Amino acid sequence: MIMGTDYPEHLLAREAAPPYQGEGPFALWHFSEDPALQTFTPHRPATDPGAPPRVWAVDTRHAPMFWFPRDCPRGCIWPVSTTTADDRELFFGQSAAKRIHVMESSWLWRMRGWRLYAYRFPAETFRPDEEVGGYWLSDRRVVAVERLVVDDLIGRHAVAGIELRITPSIWPFWERVVNSTVEFSGSRLGSRVPDPRTPGT
Repeated sequence: MIMGTDYPEHLLAREAAPPYQGEGPFALWHFSEDPALQTFTPHRPATDPGAPPRVWAVDTRHAPMFWFPRDCPRGCIWPVSTTTADDRELFFGQSAAKRIHVMESSWLWRMRGWRLYAYRFPAETFRPDEEVGGYWLSDRRVVAVERLVVDDLIGRHAVAGIELRITPSIWPFWERVVNSTVEFSGSRLGSRVPDPRTPGT
């Protein structure tokens, strides 16, 4: 069982994100727009129907990656020990933040008033994902032990010291990220607006 405020970086497959202001103790969470959840049953993701059924969770350190409307495309980055000086300058040279989240401007109006619910899971049956740092898996049914309201998503970024960038298109940023030495996590990128540099878009 994992408890306490010490982050278990030694268990992760990839280097963890830096801590953020007001982070709080280590815990495992599921974020949803549904306020009435309690029991979570292992299931196969639609994007990988051949995978074994599981319950997914994210730990407190990486929870800010979910401070968005569910289907909002976003890219989250942070430097790690192997990030080059050039990439630090490229992505963080004009920022005091250690973590940067980028979203598209068409989602801003939803971001302003969106409300989420964070369900805390007991950690006993979870193990770290072997490929994605900050994600945890269980093959057993899980009952949430707490539910928190998560709102003011823009203000929450500001308080945490995470820079939130808003851009018409995430394409130019993301192409540079995936070819860089920064650590990153992208979500709902299939919902991106068309690449504005592509003829006919």
